Amino acid sequence: MTKVEITYCRPCGYEKRAREAAAALKDALGLDTELHPGGGGIFEVRVNDGVVAKRTRGHFPDTAEIVEIVSQTLH
Repeated sequence: MTKVEITYCRPCGYEKRAREAAAALKDALGLDTELHPGGGGIFEVRVNDGVVAKRTRGHFPDTAEIVEIVSQTLH
């Protein structure tokens, strides 16, 4: 079974982005996503045990990009 998790920085206000990405993954791929609040500017998407998308300096993955990357990871 595929495990998808999004860890997001709650103090940074990334929860909305995480919830939008989780809803899009459910709609597009039928995947349930676990959301984990964190800190320190983190926004990381994991499939099983591997990081497939994350916020880096100068780049923040949008919802469409997250869905595409997770889809590619699964196929």
